[in-house]
Amino acid sequence: MATLVLSFSACQKRLDIVPFQSLPPEQGLKTEGDLVGLLIGAYDAMQSTSSYGGDIQLMADLWANRAYIRFRGTFNGLLQIASITTASNPIQVDNGWATTLWSNAYRTINTCNLVLANMNLSQGARRNKNWTEGEALFMRGSMYFELVRLYGKTWGDGDNNTNLAVPLILTPTSFQASGLTDADYPRRATVAAVYDRAKQDLQRAATLLPNSNLHYATKSAAWAQLSRIALMQGDFATARDMANSAIQDFEGRGIGLASNFRDLFFNFINFGGVAPREYIFYMRVTTQDGTNGLNTYYGQTVGSIPGTAGRGDMDVQTAWVNLHQVGDARRTFFTVTNRRLTNKHLDRFGHVPVIRLAEMYLTRAEANFRLGTTVGATPAADIKRIRDRVGLPEIAAADLTLDNIIRERQLELAFEGHYLWDQKRLRRSAPGSNFTNGPAWNSPRLIMPIPQREMDVNKNLVQNEGY
Repeated sequence: MATLVLSFSACQKRLDIVPFQSLPPEQGLKTEGDLVGLLIGAYDAMQSTSSYGGDIQLMADLWANRAYIRFRGTFNGLLQIASITTASNPIQVDNGWATTLWSNAYRTINTCNLVLANMNLSQGARRNKNWTEGEALFMRGSMYFELVRLYGKTWGDGDNNTNLAVPLILTPTSFQASGLTDADYPRRATVAAVYDRAKQDLQRAATLLPNSNLHYATKSAAWAQLSRIALMQGDFATARDMANSAIQDFEGRGIGLASNFRDLFFNFINFGGVAPREYIFYMRVTTQDGTNGLNTYYGQTVGSIPGTAGRGDMDVQTAWVNLHQVGDARRTFFTVTNRRLTNKHLDRFGHVPVIRLAEMYLTRAEANFRLGTTVGATPAADIKRIRDRVGLPEIAAADLTLDNIIRERQLELAFEGHYLWDQKRLRRSAPGSNFTNGPAWNSPRLIMPIPQREMDVNKNLVQNEGY
């Protein structure tokens, strides 16, 4: 009997397992190793297809690009977004992409907040302390920048100090035995407040991060994000200077544009997973970890190219091809099956580019042109770099216009998540089918709804106009 009782007791203890993922921070975070693991968890969240793994970039290209891309898929949520240039199928408040973009961004932010709240555990033995803090700030600032663009009015559309964006949460949210408090039901902060927080995080990150850091965040990545923010705000001097800092850092280490435009993609198929040196920041994909969300929708299995995959949902229209000059390598960077596919995202295990060096040259060129300055290089010289690589002749400085620069930007960065944001900051309408008039740059239809799930839980949230 004693043996039976002891055996039963032992079995009970083995079965009484507390799930590790449910542990409160004070139990799960005790060592520097735990903190580093948590930091990698934040990268994992940001790598999700619901974030920089593809969906954030997909929204900016699909949402306001009906004239150049046709969505041929069956997902109703994406169909709502793709069809927004018509009034017949508006985005719904329970749209799955609007919901997961929000929730995954806040999952990343909360993980970063946990890292920042427990920096006392960082001793520098497992990971440089400054890097740990800088990486968490970089990710949090980046996510807030994406959230304010997705769910808030465009910078300058009315009063930035009263327009609502998203809640600013700067401390960890975790389960409390005593229940939820008022702090767990935050109100939406203003557009100005969210932009300011994103800039503060990234500015601090830039002082802490290293110049090189494998596939993790670096100084140049922080400068590049600050350049993007400044460009959205129309602060061309800062956009120029931050882009120039990133360029000088890369050039100082002997890194310039890849000599062949085609070598920027097919990372796994052609190069065994080695990322182009031109990538300032990217989401790493391997055969064991990560999913290239852009490949999911833009890609398709092409029998003549082993290693390709995808749903083939994104049909690039002839009108887009015709924007390219004859002889432009980008004009032929497509594969035609039952639809026209960009070759940028055919590789199933290709890395997901978030920021490329080419973008920084284009930003510096635009900002210098607008300001009449030549910081780092003349606008004509920077545009020449981009055109040289794709086999196009130089545009003489006397003939260079802002439209020339914007066109080069659109063609170079196509299908990488820039189109909608450039349309908004340039105050251009979204082109509808057959180039009919689509929504204006400041239309409520070009702002995501606050997810209904969040509205149901948090009564302090206010829905966006039109939903």
